[in-house]
Amino acid sequence: MEARQENAGRDLGRKRVVDLLARAELDDLARVWDGLSEQPETQMLRGPEIGLVMVRGRIGGGGAPFNLGEATVSRATVRLGNGLVGHGHVLGANLKRARLAAVFDALWQDPEHRLLVETQLLEPVAARIAERKQTKSEEVAATRVDFFTMVRGED
Repeated sequence: MEARQENAGRDLGRKRVVDLLARAELDDLARVWDGLSEQPETQMLRGPEIGLVMVRGRIGGGGAPFNLGEATVSRATVRLGNGLVGHGHVLGANLKRARLAAVFDALWQDPEHRLLVETQLLEPVAARIAERKQTKSEEVAATRVDFFTMVRGED
């Protein structure tokens, strides 16, 4: 039971990492990659390659699913010299970005590099995402209209 809970916690952490890497910009990934004191040896296991995924939607959140359209994605899988495997998936046709996301996924799994990946890459990406979300929220709040019902006379 404890092993299952530990794996669940690790999976949540990995899910967060893969999400942030998918949303990281090429400049972020390249900056950290170029700043590494020693770049690890990498072997491509898959790709990088470009493909399409079907985007599905629902009307009202509970309606029947329908095919909204296709989106271009890039993906890559790498193995580091120490045997760790990383996967990178990003929206758009950017092979270098997918490859670097896969490399940093593998590096994050290595306890020796995890802190570097967290502080140099993931935290700035998460901060930028939060800042954009806050800005969007403020823009939406500025256009908010409050409606109220006023009762006239007697019912």
